[in-house]
Amino acid sequence: MNKQAIIILTAVIIIGAGFFLFKGQTPSTELKQSNKQDSRFGIGQKVTLYKSPTCGCCVGYAKELEKQGFEVEVISTENINTIKEKYGISQDKQSCHTITFGNYFIEGHVPMEAVKKLLTEKPDIDGIGLPRMPSGTPGMPGPKRGPYEVYQSVDGVFSQFLTI
Repeated sequence: MNKQAIIILTAVIIIGAGFFLFKGQTPSTELKQSNKQDSRFGIGQKVTLYKSPTCGCCVGYAKELEKQGFEVEVISTENINTIKEKYGISQDKQSCHTITFGNYFIEGHVPMEAVKKLLTEKPDIDGIGLPRMPSGTPGMPGPKRGPYEVYQSVDGVFSQFLTI
């Protein structure tokens, strides 16, 4: 084989290998980006967050919901108890804000893991909640100080939904 033929053959092999490698990486890159987007479980879900006008941590929770893809409407109200009464949330199960969507409520700073479980499993319940305002939950600064006991409610009767 002459020198010119070897150079042409080498160039064809390099170009072919480069094309193959480039083409092979593109789908996996697209797949990674697609999976990243799919990890946001609230995409397209519209929710309403009811809060007191003076509460700031509720805004932090709304931002976390938006980060997960939810469309959040925030309504400040002087009479937040009306919403809690509507959903049968007893005083010992209350927190600073209540979220509603579809037939469900979410009371307080419920971790996203529990919200995702609710949306995935769609149980026959009225909603879920996390009493008070525990440190380390979405919207609440500080470290996690113990397990989060997320409850579920059916007609005002509360039971365990998830421990995180």
